[in-house]
Amino acid sequence: MASQPSLAPLPPAPVLLQGREMQLQTRQQAKHSVSDPKRTEKREMSWRPQYRSSKFRNVYGKVANREHCFDGIPITKNVHDNHFCAVNAKFLAIVTESAGGGSFLVIPLEQVRIWEIPDGGLKRNLTDAVLELYGHSRRVGLVEWHPTANNVLFSAGYDYKEDLSMPLIEEEIDGLSGLLFPFYDADTHMLYLAGKGDGNIRYYEISSEKPYLNYLMEFRSPAPQKGLGVMPKHGLDVSACEVFRFYKLVTLKGLIEPISMIVPRRSETYQEDIYPMTPGTEPALTPDEWLSGMNRDPILMSLKEGYKKTSKVVFKAPIREKKSVVVNGIDLLENVPPRTENELLRMFFRQQDEIRRLKEDLSQKDIRIRQLQLELKNLRNSPKNN
Repeated sequence: MASQPSLAPLPPAPVLLQGREMQLQTRQQAKHSVSDPKRTEKREMSWRPQYRSSKFRNVYGKVANREHCFDGIPITKNVHDNHFCAVNAKFLAIVTESAGGGSFLVIPLEQVRIWEIPDGGLKRNLTDAVLELYGHSRRVGLVEWHPTANNVLFSAGYDYKEDLSMPLIEEEIDGLSGLLFPFYDADTHMLYLAGKGDGNIRYYEISSEKPYLNYLMEFRSPAPQKGLGVMPKHGLDVSACEVFRFYKLVTLKGLIEPISMIVPRRSETYQEDIYPMTPGTEPALTPDEWLSGMNRDPILMSLKEGYKKTSKVVFKAPIREKKSVVVNGIDLLENVPPRTENELLRMFFRQQDEIRRLKEDLSQKDIRIRQLQLELKNLRNSPKNN
């Protein structure tokens, strides 16, 4: 097991983003107020980067080749402030454009195949959810799994608002008004800021001493991003010194573009200083233990030895009774009727192909039947049988 590099522990530093102004907070206040300029230290001309010595100083972003991107995706045009995607080591899920909303697409990451769905394949749309959760009085903006407890899901909605108006430091990012998405990497103490509607990703290193926030570099791209998904640590390519990976949603191109954040290293050996022990795939708590008030630190793993290890925990969905709507002996849920003229034409040509194939099969079977009849007749008329 690789030893854990000595990364200094940091105080909790939740991030509040208001427009394009970033504030690192240490506590919450119940009343909304504007930060007092006398109590808040602002760095003059803070848009100018201030560099310091860091092993992550030269981290750069690398866009995946075209063959590793996912194009032709009808990404949602919803203006809700969300990432519209989620990623794990095996799958990528994207919210897609549809009338009424609520549809999403799941793509396997390990392999990509192109196929035509056969007639005996998908026969119905997925309309019934496995579970339905209730509790919010307003719309839900974020859903996340508990980092240590098994099968515990958190959701955040617009029911209540909290104010964090005592920042450690303020940093003017730029003059744009779009929302900023923060992504914090606890292993490297790096903070990535991605603006909704632009293609740039800025990254900083957070420390426990002033000035707390240290600018590192900026990844630039002309293609604006709708949202970003993040690959878990155990899904990164450690042989390429990849410390973070985004999945960028480009609505204008219908494209999902992986962006790898890479620490440039000449050595091909495992780099322990940039890959400390990280939370693994095994839960540290059961749901009952967590609900009873028990807390445990996450079970750590080494990316050198265990990043490909699969989790033994399997979520078993409750079995639901299959529904059916039968009209004139036809199950409408199993055989969804065409809704547009194009769907009707595609179904017609598929049926014509199926009829042609069945006719060929029937013709071959008729020939085989005649052959067997002749063989049987020859057997009966043979001298041995007489």
